[in-house]
Amino acid sequence: MDIAARVWAHKWKIDPIVRSLIDTDFYKLLMCQSILRNRPDADVTFSLINRSRHMRLAEMIDEGELREQLDHIRSLSLSRGESTWLRGNTFYGKRQMFRPDFMEWFEGLRLPPYHLEKRDGQYELTFEGKWPEVMLWEIPALSVLMELRSRAVMHDMGKFELQVLYARAMTKLWAKIERLRELPGLRIADFGTRRRHSFLWQDWCVQAMIEGLGKRFTGTSNCLIAMRRDIEAIGTNAHELPMVTAALADSDAELREAPYKVLADWHEEHEGNLRVILPDTYGTAGFLAHAPDWLAGWTGVRVDSGDPATGAETAIAWWKSRGEDPREKLVIFSDGLDVAKIEELQAQFAGRVKVSFGWGTLLTNDFRGLLPDDALAPFSLVCKAASVNGRPTVKLSDNPNKATGPADEIARYRAIFGVGEQAAAEVLV
Repeated sequence: MDIAARVWAHKWKIDPIVRSLIDTDFYKLLMCQSILRNRPDADVTFSLINRSRHMRLAEMIDEGELREQLDHIRSLSLSRGESTWLRGNTFYGKRQMFRPDFMEWFEGLRLPPYHLEKRDGQYELTFEGKWPEVMLWEIPALSVLMELRSRAVMHDMGKFELQVLYARAMTKLWAKIERLRELPGLRIADFGTRRRHSFLWQDWCVQAMIEGLGKRFTGTSNCLIAMRRDIEAIGTNAHELPMVTAALADSDAELREAPYKVLADWHEEHEGNLRVILPDTYGTAGFLAHAPDWLAGWTGVRVDSGDPATGAETAIAWWKSRGEDPREKLVIFSDGLDVAKIEELQAQFAGRVKVSFGWGTLLTNDFRGLLPDDALAPFSLVCKAASVNGRPTVKLSDNPNKATGPADEIARYRAIFGVGEQAAAEVLV
């Protein structure tokens, strides 16, 4: 597919940014099924957070076009082919991963309304409703805003300018793939849906990874691309689960136990490589120090904030302290990765643990250096659960620059979870 020609000829009009309810990350569907069973009536609000405040999105993106794309998403429903794939495909070695009651609910779903305002050069975009419904706004909302920004930057580019731009971007990615080929034992997946340059570009990147890396490329988090390209859909769970569950706690004791309660529910539903701990929501060190013994038997840990090597070393020490062999455990690195960091971590941890990588924004949106003023450089945009039943949610992370929630609640959570000094790091993507 000639992406540049398609951009030029149609000015994107025939390409809705989100073209399916399964143009989302696999972990959202796994979590949604769990939430529908365990917390279906929680009223949750999700909010857009632009960490890159210099990127004044409301001055770049036309509000009418944004509403048009969001309204289009609200019109989507699961197709027969998509339903058949979800019902009948094998995921993580398991058939019928999605229960009949969940599939019946999902087949009837239309996403709930959104609320959009402009303030100080930014868009304030929120989604309110029952948790299983509003949570499915997160990925498409981010995809829309990221791609509309790309379209705005490229709007006045000529046909040959676009061809050269994409040729350079393709060459840049292929050079990365050639370096990754040299890493023995590499296992890497696409985690780049939420902050991609565009759907078409993500699809191209996945195809390049398939051809360039073969079996070393383990799959994609994007369900629609996984279905179309007949590859593995990859994903487990995310910070959203402990954030919302913790906000529902009625005491400090319940709050301290909330992250483990979430994983106990997950333990009942899933096994094998779906039993991966995401420990950094309220600080990795404290989480592991107070974790119940049964969690040490889980398959692995995902490292998603803070210094990745420190996170992996902390997990290795924890497994050893619980009588587990780290060489049999999986560590998934997934925070702000690019080739140099992947090479470094693979060299440091290969043979000590089973190493895997979830490569996100700098796989599917690395146009750095390709336009004047770095006009297409990626930026940090997230959409988080902000409150539940009127109570604010909090995320601490292993990087204080990623913390979310009211300042007083952040301080309270830090005290309850015993989070000490943390090294702040710049959040690039």
